Amino acid sequence: MIKIPHLRWWVITLIFLAAVLNYVDRQTLSALAPTIQRDLKLDDREYANIVNIFLVAYTLSYLISGKIADKLGTRVAMFIFVGWWSISNMLTAAARSAPSLGAYRFSLGLGEAGVWPAASKAVAEWFPARERALAIGLYTMGATIGATLSPYLVIPLAAYPYAEKLPWLAQFLGEGAGWRMAFILTGGLGLVWLVPWLWLYRQPRQSALITGQELALIEDGHPPAVGAAAEQPWTWGQVFAFKGTWLLLVGRLMTDPVWYFYQFWFPKYLHTDRGLAQEQLTITWVVYAAAGVGSLLGGWLSGWLVKRGVAPAASRLWVMLGCACLLPLSPLIASVTGMQAALVLTGVTVCAALAWLINISSLVVDVVPKHSLGTVFSVVAAGSTLGGIIMNTIVAVMVSGPSTKPAGFLDQGIKTVFGGLLELVQGAGYGRWFLIMAFLHPVAWLLLWGLKVHQTGEAAKLQKGNT
Repeated sequence: MIKIPHLRWWVITLIFLAAVLNYVDRQTLSALAPTIQRDLKLDDREYANIVNIFLVAYTLSYLISGKIADKLGTRVAMFIFVGWWSISNMLTAAARSAPSLGAYRFSLGLGEAGVWPAASKAVAEWFPARERALAIGLYTMGATIGATLSPYLVIPLAAYPYAEKLPWLAQFLGEGAGWRMAFILTGGLGLVWLVPWLWLYRQPRQSALITGQELALIEDGHPPAVGAAAEQPWTWGQVFAFKGTWLLLVGRLMTDPVWYFYQFWFPKYLHTDRGLAQEQLTITWVVYAAAGVGSLLGGWLSGWLVKRGVAPAASRLWVMLGCACLLPLSPLIASVTGMQAALVLTGVTVCAALAWLINISSLVVDVVPKHSLGTVFSVVAAGSTLGGIIMNTIVAVMVSGPSTKPAGFLDQGIKTVFGGLLELVQGAGYGRWFLIMAFLHPVAWLLLWGLKVHQTGEAAKLQKGNT
């Protein structure tokens, strides 16, 4: 049997490609939001509701997808998640109204969330501690590249003259044939990805393609568990009793809304406040390129600190401190007059936000036992999507006046909890949200460091073993 040198990097390359497809599919809606809103007659509140419906599904999926990954294993779980979201994305082409679009986006969210806990398990299975943050940075960079590519793929598809060139297809798809084809084609790419994944992925010790040298390197970074109980997956009670679960959940709830804003609202901000037309929104590639740089740089920096003797969990927090010091630049984005200056500032803050995200994700891998990593990662990531839902609602109210349409169930539920805050910020515009983003990361870092998240779970055991 032929052996593949550095097989772990081929594994992470496949996960990188899955992340690219994940974000291409996710960003298709926001890249084409002006066109889709016009064709389906959606206002900004309805757009926010549809994004929130996606995030509700994402949250629900997070709560169970990690358990699925722990139960079925990385290989089978990833196959299910990618296949599900790809088919859901293709079906979005059939949307004819806000409710149907919301239903397809809900289904997309159920599938898309699962890739992240499964990917974190793959990193834990295939990489020693000093390489984990870089590996997470690589596949997260796939998300940013997918977001970068999405407008270049889907905006030309939406603008293609189907009625003249392919009248039979335009007739079959109906109004909005361009954006409908974008969903079909991008979803189909995910089904193609399933073939190499099934062929390549196995546990390191079960793989016939791995070299003995690489297997020894991987297993050297995974000390054997002591006793059978050490391999027993945590119950839900143990997951929620673990201090690190709550600290990391709150950390992501507070900070992930920054990245969600750039995914779902920044193109609309450029369109509304900066006057860019639909076809000019391809400029958002700058934002996602900066996110890719942040993903790699954040992973490399903490890996470099680990090689210099810093404990893995502590190294993540030192890099996160540097990131937290850059996010206060956010309010300047809305206040500078030139587009170039605004994009440079956006690039710096997005780079810092993604470097932070890589390292807080690596903290989960550092402090949680491998046998329960998927479950804990899912619970922590559910905090991320809850933060995104709150952000979507607040931003929608900030940038629009009172809705002229009846409130949906999601609007009513959120208004019950945040009614006073929503009234306070209504009509304040995007500038108020840019100001809020200045404080989220610094406050979260103080919380994580002050309550010593880096001295919990596996990180604490590793630290004791080195003293």
